[in-house]
Amino acid sequence: MGEMAQKISKINKDELLKILNSAYAEEWLAYYQYWLGAKVAEGIERIKIAEEFMEHAEEELKHAGWLAERIIQLGGTPVLNPGEWQKIAVCKYDAPADGNTETLVAQNLVAERCAVARYQQICEMCGKEDIETFRISEKILKEEIEHEQEMEDFTADFAYYK
Repeated sequence: MGEMAQKISKINKDELLKILNSAYAEEWLAYYQYWLGAKVAEGIERIKIAEEFMEHAEEELKHAGWLAERIIQLGGTPVLNPGEWQKIAVCKYDAPADGNTETLVAQNLVAERCAVARYQQICEMCGKEDIETFRISEKILKEEIEHEQEMEDFTADFAYYK
């Protein structure tokens, strides 16, 4: 635990840890949704989309790592039981039951929009009150915005094919 990391954050620690753990759970769920989606994808642009999904999965996993480190620095514990992830996540896991690439992209677009809102919320919450958590959230927000744009680009491509 980082003593100074805890002291410099002027935000209610319990509230911040709850939100960070929720975001942490969401990153693991997003990782799995992308990873599995890449495996079951079929249809238009399957190879390209599966490659993009794997890239996104790796980034979501990296985000989970950053959040876990920050949670620990703030004196908390990342959610230890994967069974808890869906219970505390605001951005929900949408099982890729339909491997159609259009369906998968639509599901991931919803998830990315939720993630953008989540990290915007954390950035606004932290502002100058917790600069390190703000910095981490801002970095994740930038990548989530890129993910959203990529899903929107695929959606536009699908419309072009029709």
